[in-house]
Amino acid sequence: MLRMMLRPRWVLALLAALGIAAGFALLAQWQVDRAVEQAIVVERPTEEVRPFGEVVQPDGPTEQAATGQRVAVTGTIVPGDTVLVQGRLNDGVAGWWVVAHLEVTDAAAGGLPVALGWAADEETARAALDEVDRAAASAGEIEVVGRFLPSEAPVAPDEGDDPQAMTTVAVAHLINVWADYDDRPVYFGYVTATEPAAGLDAIDSPPPLQESELNWLNVFYAVEWVVFAGFAVFLWYRLVKDAVQREREEAELAAEEAGQADAASDAAAPADATRD
Repeated sequence: MLRMMLRPRWVLALLAALGIAAGFALLAQWQVDRAVEQAIVVERPTEEVRPFGEVVQPDGPTEQAATGQRVAVTGTIVPGDTVLVQGRLNDGVAGWWVVAHLEVTDAAAGGLPVALGWAADEETARAALDEVDRAAASAGEIEVVGRFLPSEAPVAPDEGDDPQAMTTVAVAHLINVWADYDDRPVYFGYVTATEPAAGLDAIDSPPPLQESELNWLNVFYAVEWVVFAGFAVFLWYRLVKDAVQREREEAELAAEEAGQADAASDAAAPADATRD
């Protein structure tokens, strides 16, 4: 088969197939470039502070459009429902969040967890928690500006750890901790306050990454061109293989006919000798 491939006819055919495949490959690259150029960037005005009631409603899932949105919400902090959430990173350093229970008053009524700040050690966080509860008793309504994020999943503490320790802001867990919170509306998300409570550091809460959507039709066309390029080379190989197979069959047939002619010749020779 190698000899067949090296014949000028098939070498030229191979060059033609490679040229066609190269053209298809260039078309595939062009389609990929088009897909990237036409990628739709999903831009959301997450850094624009919006009224809380326009972004999310209680007792429902957090929509993608609401995730990471900066909001302004007004409500009253419920004393005694403030908790510490440990193991929270701030610029790569693990510490504690002070998370309060805010009853929303400027939107649909419901409980909303609000992360009021971060502390590097538990003592500082505990002192800030006590101050939040003390101030909440007489503060009345307050406004919190921050970033709204979806509720996290509850995580059971490891064996031997404090069973009451919290490592995530899980609304499903918090409503079991909040006093007398039965069958009342709740927001399945939380707000990280931009301005921290007294004695705490601001929580590092960067904006969400902007998402982009590829033009999948162009990607599909690119895959098609790659398949066509491979098929062009495969077609050349198949033609060469068929030609080799055909020549072998012709050679075998010719050899068989030559053998039959020799056999007939050999059979006729004794008959002639007998006649003589």
